[in-house]
Amino acid sequence: MKKMVSSLLAVSALGAGFVAPPAFAEELSVVGSWSSLPLYKQYENTFWTETLPADSNGDITVQMTTHDQMGIGGGDVFRLLSDGVFDVAMTVGDYAVGDAPELEGLDVPLVANTAAEAKAMVEAARPMVDDIFETRFNSKVLAIAPYPPQVVFCAGEVNSITDLKGKKVRGSGRMTTKFLEALGANGVNVAFSEVPGALERGVIDCAVTGAGSGYSAGWWEVSDHLMTIPLGGWDPVVTAMNLDKWNSLSAETQKFITDKITTKFEAPAWASAADALKNDVACLTGNGTCPAGDPANMTLVDVSDADVAQAKSILTETVLPEWAERAGDDWVARWNDSVGKTVGVTVPLN
Repeated sequence: MKKMVSSLLAVSALGAGFVAPPAFAEELSVVGSWSSLPLYKQYENTFWTETLPADSNGDITVQMTTHDQMGIGGGDVFRLLSDGVFDVAMTVGDYAVGDAPELEGLDVPLVANTAAEAKAMVEAARPMVDDIFETRFNSKVLAIAPYPPQVVFCAGEVNSITDLKGKKVRGSGRMTTKFLEALGANGVNVAFSEVPGALERGVIDCAVTGAGSGYSAGWWEVSDHLMTIPLGGWDPVVTAMNLDKWNSLSAETQKFITDKITTKFEAPAWASAADALKNDVACLTGNGTCPAGDPANMTLVDVSDADVAQAKSILTETVLPEWAERAGDDWVARWNDSVGKTVGVTVPLN
């Protein structure tokens, strides 16, 4: 209870601390994603606290924190944004699917194996995501950037996805958890920051996250086998602005922010994703040069064609039809006509 009260007080203090700027300037309160991960360190923080203020000649200033530094859960970020507690927020889209099950269609596992394929999937989904955020979260989508492909870290030997059957596995999102359950694993809901302790204590056997995220967070210290089949998709991070705040900006300011975030945040984040998995695997296994620091020595599990075929069969026969029930036919039809056409998958309507 004390922790909850402290978190709520922190949120209230954050909202109260953003003083209205002079009429000729805009001061934005911005909440980034996980403070310890490369997306925030390399792109989010730099863009909002350095690039945007500099390119605006100081007309836009930013006060920035992250949801984990504030002590609020990822699932609360867009709810608080909709209430105007802060102006801009970014977090993993999957964190918000409890409020918007149709948003699960942004990050379908196993259908995008490269950064180019993932970007095409996101671009196809973007009109849907724009509508979801406007209606569900009273916000304007500014950008969608990727985490690295979501792979599997295991404490203990695994040689194929069939070996996950019966194991306790932390999924990176609802659709991934549903996939794991259909595979015969026990899907467990564990917060990202709590995964190392859960692996160490045996509360879970395996966990899904981005390869680079797992390296940065030290998951390799409590796991020893790495399976690179993208069971968790790419965990796209959505950046959005409170719609009331967005509508209060001049058309010139709106265009300026949109242009800058597209060219100086989104584009470089996607460009770096192209080589992310190769570099991250090198860092986690020691097979190759690690650009991020000292390499670990995890065992890399080769993904067979049989693994991929089995996984895609579960996805199309079980996971996506279950999502269709949660999302409803209208959203599924939109997904089929956009993302589905891009990735070559059609979800049956109910």
